[in-house]
Amino acid sequence: MKTTEIVIFTILFLVVSGLGFVAARWRRPDDLASLNEWGLGGRSFGSWITWFLIGGDLYTAYTFVAVPALIFGAGAMGFYAVPYTVVVYPMVMLVLIRLWSVSHVHNLVTPADFVRVRFGSPTLALLVAITGIVATMPYIALQLIGIEAVLKTMGLTGDLPLIIAFAILAAYTYQSGLRAPALIAFVKDSLIYLVILVAIIYIPAKLGGMGSVFEAAKAKFDATPAPGDGIVLNANNQLQYVTLAFGSALALFLYPHSVTGILASRNRNVIKRNMSALPAYSLLLGLIALLGYMAIAAGITPIGKDNNTIVPRLFDAMFPDWFAGVAFAAVGIGALVPAAIMSIAAANLFSRNIYKEYVNRNATAAQEATVSKVASLVVKVGAVLCILLIDPQFSIDLQLIGGVIILQTLPSVGLGLYTRWFHRGGLIAGWAAGMAAGMLLLYNIANPATNHAHFGGSAFPLSQLGFDTKITVYAGFLALIVNLVVAVLGTVVARALKSADGPDGTRPGDYFADQGDPRVHELKTTAPAS
Repeated sequence: MKTTEIVIFTILFLVVSGLGFVAARWRRPDDLASLNEWGLGGRSFGSWITWFLIGGDLYTAYTFVAVPALIFGAGAMGFYAVPYTVVVYPMVMLVLIRLWSVSHVHNLVTPADFVRVRFGSPTLALLVAITGIVATMPYIALQLIGIEAVLKTMGLTGDLPLIIAFAILAAYTYQSGLRAPALIAFVKDSLIYLVILVAIIYIPAKLGGMGSVFEAAKAKFDATPAPGDGIVLNANNQLQYVTLAFGSALALFLYPHSVTGILASRNRNVIKRNMSALPAYSLLLGLIALLGYMAIAAGITPIGKDNNTIVPRLFDAMFPDWFAGVAFAAVGIGALVPAAIMSIAAANLFSRNIYKEYVNRNATAAQEATVSKVASLVVKVGAVLCILLIDPQFSIDLQLIGGVIILQTLPSVGLGLYTRWFHRGGLIAGWAAGMAAGMLLLYNIANPATNHAHFGGSAFPLSQLGFDTKITVYAGFLALIVNLVVAVLGTVVARALKSADGPDGTRPGDYFADQGDPRVHELKTTAPAS
């Protein structure tokens, strides 16, 4: 056991947890008993708070340990995370601005709320809600993997420390709602920036410079028989790299927790400023990724076969004990912010789009908030059980599946913001086809390195589709193409049967127009069809 590291980690962890409880009184309204207050922080966060909140939401503890671990094992392919977090912000800025405007006018809390009023289909909204919950659950579990990797490195074994950490998280999230991760995000991001800036200067200096680091990485990958690794891409994995980066960018803001951070913003200008400033985190991510190569040069080996311990082991080997404790606290606290937001987002989906729609249609705002609070606890318990009861590698596979799953909501949520052309029946058919195709593609991906005959990665070999090539492509990208094709065909059929439009040319649930500049005062409402 590393006593110094454990003491510093514990002190910082408890200080941040205290902030989580204090957050209930931070900008406290008269009543927290509503989803607007508990689940969205009163929709009142300004530019700085939103910047830290969204940054802490998207750049998680798992990112901190998993991206360098992927670089450590596969080389250049792991850098896909950098371009996708660069292109995503300009690509989704207009979409998110419009989503905020629509949600502000119509008091929408979740992506499924939007789908419900846009297409007038509780079934489609239910599918979007279930998709969001299922995709988010393993994401929360993976925050635990980040904490678990740190605890292992410090010599803490057993499940009790992990359970205590998430019990504290559950308590202050239940009490403070979204205000807790918003306040903690300031400390989390400050610690991570400090640790990474020190690491990229201090560690290469001890290893002989970045030139020596890249030479060591190249020597390692040249000596391995795997065709897909190396410090540069090859002809077989370039398409996989491009489609994975683009597909991940499309999926990023479809996750419910990403939307939650956006809807908590005070106005549209806050979102604009954040979309222009958030790429600063992408620079940080690129520096974090280089830790994988530094671990190779330092001769770091994982604990057991858990590559997620690479970064904690690197910090433990290269830093003094006291600063290693600070670094471990940065990773641990880095898990608290996204885990809290993710559990709140999943809980909001359950209370708004399952409980209120199918269990208690007359639920009050206070009842909705209470159900959300309880659901957030259930989600956290489920995440802990994922880690305790199943192989952590399988949890990683679940996250891979989650990315493919959430991408299938793009036609309903993303395209639905700008066009009313799609019919709800076509979207439901497209969702089902995309899900089936995605699961089938992932099932047929093997990974001999992890002894997985199925669900062994996201790189689908085009040879399995009959092409004479070794090129691979991101499975989620192919599944989305299937989804869109079926949605278009289903809509064409529905319109041919004249089932899409009412007698006045409107569709049930068309509560707002989508013409012109999507500013709030131009979001004209129409009475819903009877």
